[in-house]
Amino acid sequence: MISAGSLWLTVALLLALAELLTGSLVLLALAAAALVSAAVAALEAPLLWQLVALGLASAVCVPLAVWVIRPWFSPAGVNYGVAGTGAQHGERFHIVRRDYDGASGIKIKGDFFRARYVDAAPDEWPAEGAEVVLDHFEGTLARVRPGAPSSQPSPSAKPSTGAGQ
Repeated sequence: MISAGSLWLTVALLLALAELLTGSLVLLALAAAALVSAAVAALEAPLLWQLVALGLASAVCVPLAVWVIRPWFSPAGVNYGVAGTGAQHGERFHIVRRDYDGASGIKIKGDFFRARYVDAAPDEWPAEGAEVVLDHFEGTLARVRPGAPSSQPSPSAKPSTGAGQ
């Protein structure tokens, strides 16, 4: 029969291998927690204590991996937040027109978002090529302000053209 410690080691190995597919370090932190459970199992503790050890180790390892270790692997000054969370707030963009319906919008990391000026009339849309600054999101609508001169242009401020915009 296979021991509980061997099962925890197998779980830890599988989690560590799965981490290779994600790169988020969460699965690696869970693998470390499974190793702690394997150590507790090696002391012949009952399953309840092994699970408690897994929970406590996860509560320590996951935040440690996400908040302390992961930033070491991120380039300085790069914000990986998703659109709508304020990650691109204040960045400069150029208005592009979507081919199939002519909608005015901006592209953020390849995704198209309809754009409207913050204080615009309901039927007023920014003109194609206009430089704008992202103010905030209302759902999936990007609320923008007219672009102001900046000393450092955003890398995402380049106009995009092509099919599927």
